[in-house]
Amino acid sequence: MEAARPALSVKQNISSKGTLKRYFLTWLRLTDQPTVKVYRGFGNAQRLTIHGTVFKQSAHPRRKYRHSVLVNMFSLVRLFLARPYPHATVRVQCNGQTTETRADVDGYFRVDLPMPEPVLPGWHPVKAELVSQTINPETILAEGEGQVLVPHPTRFAFISDIDDTFLISHSATIAKRLLVLLTQNAHSRQPFDGVVAHYQLLAEADSGPDATNAFFYVSSSEWNLYDPILEFSQNNGLPMGVYLLSQLKQIHQLLKTGQNKHRTKFDRIVRIIETYPDQQFVLLGDDTQEDPTIYASVAEHFTRQIRCVYIRQVNDRNQDKTRETLSRIEALHIPCCYFSHSAEARQHSVGLGLAAT
Repeated sequence: MEAARPALSVKQNISSKGTLKRYFLTWLRLTDQPTVKVYRGFGNAQRLTIHGTVFKQSAHPRRKYRHSVLVNMFSLVRLFLARPYPHATVRVQCNGQTTETRADVDGYFRVDLPMPEPVLPGWHPVKAELVSQTINPETILAEGEGQVLVPHPTRFAFISDIDDTFLISHSATIAKRLLVLLTQNAHSRQPFDGVVAHYQLLAEADSGPDATNAFFYVSSSEWNLYDPILEFSQNNGLPMGVYLLSQLKQIHQLLKTGQNKHRTKFDRIVRIIETYPDQQFVLLGDDTQEDPTIYASVAEHFTRQIRCVYIRQVNDRNQDKTRETLSRIEALHIPCCYFSHSAEARQHSVGLGLAAT
């Protein structure tokens, strides 16, 4: 009997640790139950790209927005306490088609799902399931739902950066960017003056009845920030679109937020343009980081499909370099607009027939 006491003590310690962990996670509004996050995907009539992330630990959705620095700081930190579910098996279902895939080491998955019959334009529902590979019979550990966009066959489509293009972020200075992220939220952060009205006009440009132009938002911000960015966009009336962000980060990488390798941004833009070979694209960005250089490379690769490039003036120190880079694009006979206020960009769009007066 005496020999059994240490084993019982060990079980009690494990149980106590589990209870303490569960209390701590509840206090942080985190869950250690597996979850599947499905991001907005995109595709054409023949093929759909569906993607998302599987988490072992993730933050509960934010319900209330208060003007409190501590609450906002706490809410941001929670997003970087997420833990991915590496190499998870995910079953994806859309439009009557089903396929399975494996997530990468960051829990991210992406599938290109061929369609046996042409898919109509619009938003289509997507379902993704986390499938257990160790429990028999097969068990679904978590489910997630999302949407995938098949754009209307309009003449134009738009690819826009996010930070400092329409969302004031101070990306040129890490300290200022962190200050904004930590002290503000999706309801208190501000878009640039006039940018929403400009984007709304672009969404309707030459789109025809009962259709709008597709918007793709491609950013170096991490997938951790997907929900706040989506909430901000919806709250401010930006055109509904597809968001392609960057690799998930952990809490120890918080100081490097938004500082991802920009090569992946080029690759994401290429994937979009190649999906829609019959549409012309307008690229919108800013001069705080690498948008001008990336867009110049895109224009050189897809000259026929690029209608115009817009770059917002944010960083005075980069103006000479930006003008030099934009001259590469203009040499391809692609119009460029390097502007400090959205009213200038809107007037330029009117002149190109991209927006009504």
